[in-house]
Amino acid sequence: MSCVTVSNKGQVVIPADLRKQLGILPGSQVEVSVVENKIEISLLHPAGHSSHESGFGMLKYVGPSRRLADMDVADLMRQTKDAESS
Repeated sequence: MSCVTVSNKGQVVIPADLRKQLGILPGSQVEVSVVENKIEISLLHPAGHSSHESGFGMLKYVGPSRRLADMDVADLMRQTKDAESS
């Protein structure tokens, strides 16, 4: 049995050895319930392994069409810095 501390937000950390034993990874879904006056945490859906391909299309660029090779990164950084200071 492990003893954990509840944060001021009501959060607890599941100890690493228990997460490893149950296959709980970042992004896993767990169910929290009260059973006979005790808190029970059950693994619902283990997190799937992700890759950079799984994130394709999540971000959208709406600026002018540019090829990375044609971009002047230093100039873009100056423009961003100027815009932030305005």
